Amino acid sequence: MDTTGSKQLIGRRPRVGIRPAIDGRRKGVRESLENQTMDMAKRAKALIESSLRHADGSKVECIIADTCIGGVAEAAACADKFRAEGVGVSLTVTPCWCYGSETMDMDPDIPKAVWGFNGTERPGAVYLAAVLAAHNQKGLPAFGIYGRDVQDSDDETIPADVTEKILRFVKAGIAVATIRGKSYLSMGSVSMGIAGSIVDPVFFEKYLGMRCEYTDMTEFVRRINEKIYDQEEYERAISWVRENCREGEDRNPPGKQRSRSQKDADWEFVVKMTLIGRDLMAGNRKLEDAGYGEEALGHNAIVAGFQGQRQWTDYFPNGDFMEAILCSSFDWNGIRQPYMLATENDTLNGVSMLFGHLLTGSAQVFSDVRTYWSPDAVKRVTGHAPEGIASGGFIHLINSGPSALDGTGRQTIDGKPAIKPWWEVSPDEVQQCLENTTWGPATTEYFRGGGFSSTFLTKGGMPVTLSRINIIENLGPVLQIAEGYTAELPEAVHDILNKRTDPTWPTTWFVPNLTGSGPFRDVYSVMANWGANHGAFSYGHIGADLISLASMLRIPVCMHNVPEEKIYRPSAWAAFGMDQEGADYRACASYGPLYG
Repeated sequence: MDTTGSKQLIGRRPRVGIRPAIDGRRKGVRESLENQTMDMAKRAKALIESSLRHADGSKVECIIADTCIGGVAEAAACADKFRAEGVGVSLTVTPCWCYGSETMDMDPDIPKAVWGFNGTERPGAVYLAAVLAAHNQKGLPAFGIYGRDVQDSDDETIPADVTEKILRFVKAGIAVATIRGKSYLSMGSVSMGIAGSIVDPVFFEKYLGMRCEYTDMTEFVRRINEKIYDQEEYERAISWVRENCREGEDRNPPGKQRSRSQKDADWEFVVKMTLIGRDLMAGNRKLEDAGYGEEALGHNAIVAGFQGQRQWTDYFPNGDFMEAILCSSFDWNGIRQPYMLATENDTLNGVSMLFGHLLTGSAQVFSDVRTYWSPDAVKRVTGHAPEGIASGGFIHLINSGPSALDGTGRQTIDGKPAIKPWWEVSPDEVQQCLENTTWGPATTEYFRGGGFSSTFLTKGGMPVTLSRINIIENLGPVLQIAEGYTAELPEAVHDILNKRTDPTWPTTWFVPNLTGSGPFRDVYSVMANWGANHGAFSYGHIGADLISLASMLRIPVCMHNVPEEKIYRPSAWAAFGMDQEGADYRACASYGPLYG
């Protein structure tokens, strides 16, 4: 795991605080429960630490309160310890009755859950119900964890359904805590009137706890001209690019093609852009050694966007190489954590990428949600009737130039195409991604200043989740989720369909899972109900994790195809009505943004 040039974001990794709550009555009751209660906390800690990692690859750490919590004094001592230890997620566990409002976690900014042991010897489940009622009455939503089957008091196993809820809660909670205090960096301004690239500071500050940072794209020109980048790293990078990045076919008409010398200069320029874009986001200590202390600091940006079109791309090489390489899980320094960098400065798609990355640790693929291909249209254009999962039609996901090279699907899990957590990617898989990507010279009709686009076709058969945040006037942010699979078309069919748009851009054929009703009635309905021109997809079916995460931030989910039994939100949501979608909207509106 090569960390050279890796992120240097400021802020400690959030920890999980585990609160063993206990019946505070002495002279027999509390004493009989001390070991059982503390052991329950230790089992939860072992489960979490053995199962979960932060997106940077490090293991999630848990902190247990020094004593069991039987009343307000011990609750206060626990809260004081958690503040000192950087706890960002709170899990209360108990096998017994406790005094609810005296033992509960009162921090309004920390995601919280309560696991009440389902046993009949002591009423842990009764405490769970009582303390959740207290949370709800006080406006502090908490997730309830209650096992389906009664266990014996000496049963030290954690049932599968409890395990699933604990890990889903912690994954989402860690994402919330990791985002807080970081920055969104807008490199440039609004791209081609795309509303998502209008930075909305209220959304970032109130819902995510982030700050917004801004830099003009001329900063790239200044740093290139004044050589404000690691020049030794640049030499290593350009050598790696020449060896590993195959230039694709120039599809521009002969009179529109850039000369060989121009293309060579473009390669040098875009590699420097990549170094500078990374340094703007996360800083670079080596710049301080060269006398650039201010530039060395960066903007502490956990996610960023590059405007590019058109003011930049009408004159300079586009940002496609920068975006594709930074979003990938590797570069000339080796395998490393992907950066989240949104094409066309689409802030909302950047946040969607960030959510997926924090939940999975894998690279995210930015896409245009470009075209729905019906079976009839495919047959008319190609003479071929689509088969298999594509038989009902499919959506063409394609980005206008760049996507993470992990999106080729050339990594494998159990022998099947995958996009792996970055720390599990092997050097051979890196090479496979590179060998199945070419870099097509930019279409000068779109990009007058030149540049190169990552050209690849995603392997079929991968489970993926497409997501997108949209902001709606008088409503606020909403989240869309579509779980499905990548599809593989016959080569001749792909070739015909792909050439109807810009074939130098990366292509994914996507088929959402259908439910037979609403926006998932058929593939056409998914496309027709998608709320913007962009979406980001993550490997795996992570829709349930996204729903839990959104509920913590008070972002309602307006469209999803996640099975009902997997939906997991704070217990208060049940009080807002029996229709889950409507209840989600009402609860989010009632509580308002997490940091509002």
